[in-house]
Amino acid sequence: MNFHHSTAKTRQARPRIVILGAGFGGLNAALALSNANADVTIIDQHNYHLFQPLLYQVATASLSPNQIAVPIRQILSRCRNATVLMDAVTDVDLGRSEVVTAGGRTHFDYLIVATGARHAYFGHDDWESVAPGLKKIDEATAIRRRLLLAFEKAEAMVDNSRRRQLLTFAVIGGGPTGVEMAGAIAELARKSLVRDFRNIDPSSARIVLIEAGPRILPTFPEPLSKSAEAQLRKLGVEVLTGDPVVQCDANGISLKSGKAIETATIMWGAGVMASPAAKWLKTGADRAGRIIAGSDLKLPGRDNVFVIGDTASVTDATGRVVPGVAPAAKQMGKYVASAIVASEAGKSQPPFTYKNYGNLATIGRKAAVADFGRVRLAGFPAWLLWGLVHVGFLIGFRNRLTVMLDWTWSYLTFSRGARLITGNDV
Repeated sequence: MNFHHSTAKTRQARPRIVILGAGFGGLNAALALSNANADVTIIDQHNYHLFQPLLYQVATASLSPNQIAVPIRQILSRCRNATVLMDAVTDVDLGRSEVVTAGGRTHFDYLIVATGARHAYFGHDDWESVAPGLKKIDEATAIRRRLLLAFEKAEAMVDNSRRRQLLTFAVIGGGPTGVEMAGAIAELARKSLVRDFRNIDPSSARIVLIEAGPRILPTFPEPLSKSAEAQLRKLGVEVLTGDPVVQCDANGISLKSGKAIETATIMWGAGVMASPAAKWLKTGADRAGRIIAGSDLKLPGRDNVFVIGDTASVTDATGRVVPGVAPAAKQMGKYVASAIVASEAGKSQPPFTYKNYGNLATIGRKAAVADFGRVRLAGFPAWLLWGLVHVGFLIGFRNRLTVMLDWTWSYLTFSRGARLITGNDV
């Protein structure tokens, strides 16, 4: 018998708002509804909110998982109208207004779908085992394990060609995740590990960033893309553009041009696919599986179902496509909360307008790019700004403080405090 899931259909005085996912979108919706005359239920398969933009720093041993994740219950502890359920959603029954989970059914008057996205391998799902992506903590610690193990195995390796293969690292995808990852691996090899081994020279490690399109950071203006590429090359990263990956296995990568890269460590940052929410809601989706929602963020034909964050494909009131970034998800969450409050008061809400406060990507120590429309920055000023913005985004004072202290320490000493190889046996 499952007590926490209600199946009642009668509308109460207080509406029941169910939020699927506690990422940036879902969490901001819940926080914005904390004073609403409504009962809010947040369902997530994890018990923590994850600050995804800094996952690559866990993967490259700069930060520990607990510094970029906070328990959902802790964040919402002061929201007296919020209930948190750790459960996995399997379907949505729109006819009965119920969310179906592994644990039972939960009735809703309003539904907010904020279930995020995961990696897309463009029809090559078999690549996932050799080229893991970076969306979850488990994936970050698994990549950290692979990275650090490669250096350890190279130290013990007598065969030079195998050693070279172990000291070659490939990152597929030249978006922000790939760029940040490649830069961080270069710094790990050239700065943090350089004095720690006797048989190998970590600074000789080969780091290759592969982008199928004509340039890295395609969402940034071209001058900033070029600046980012120059900053990566300065760190010793090989940047290959206009050459898609055609094969990926335990021995390495084959490119369309015929070029082969022998490597034992591959990371995937080339594309994302939305959660299965479109299947649950039996609605139209774009190529990436995102639900095509109106500029009011509603599911077409449904006044009480909203789709936000990476789950949604939205063109806002100004005709701009809303990007899949954390600030957009936060804005969507707040918008939907006020739309529900307005609906309950019998008022209408203007369509959603995304406010673009800028685009940032870090490359490494003192290296980053920032695009604020008329203002564009590169190098140290952009990096400083990137750090401040990301620390500001972190939820919970303790996290901000520990990350700030760790970054300062790492900056001064080049040390990596989280160089632990955990998980399965070597």
